[in-house]
Amino acid sequence: MLRGAGIDPLVVVSGVDEDAVAASLGPHADPVDVVRSLAQAKAEDVAARLEPAVATDCVVIGCDSMLYIDGQLAGKPPSVDEARRRWQSMAGRTGQLHTGHSLIWLQDNEIRHQAAETAVTTVRFGTPTADDLEAYLATGEPLRVAGGFTLDGLGGWFIDGVDGDPSSVIGISLPLVRSLLAGAGLSVAALWAANPG
Repeated sequence: MLRGAGIDPLVVVSGVDEDAVAASLGPHADPVDVVRSLAQAKAEDVAARLEPAVATDCVVIGCDSMLYIDGQLAGKPPSVDEARRRWQSMAGRTGQLHTGHSLIWLQDNEIRHQAAETAVTTVRFGTPTADDLEAYLATGEPLRVAGGFTLDGLGGWFIDGVDGDPSSVIGISLPLVRSLLAGAGLSVAALWAANPG
């Protein structure tokens, strides 16, 4: 998503135990608090582990998304059976994809600015046939993504529409990142100039 939007990012996977972070918030945590806390934990973990040359001047963005449906938050399905159950439950219905982004601006290896924001996008699920669902599950894609679906991949065949920011469903919300950058006094144009895609 960022490359298509003119930024060539350095991708660093965090070592955050997502289950532990979510559990620390308690069983009745608001979905907004869960995705915000996960995004912040990821950004902080990565910022603390960056090479000093990178941390001289960079923006770290931590992201997390979870699907909220039937009063439950759903991350990546742990198994094909769970992905099948989810799809059978959400077919023909709507769910809310909660997205959290955390931005840390590092200068001279110190945090100059830190903030987090969230967004909610409503996803309208189609109803795949049994054969289509089994073929989709066999690709493994649903096991790698929040909620067990994609908009820009193979799962896109089974999404009837979204209300809200489609980029947050694809992976990183460009409007949220733009807002976080503005809060730090940075612009998209400045990032384009400093880090051409």
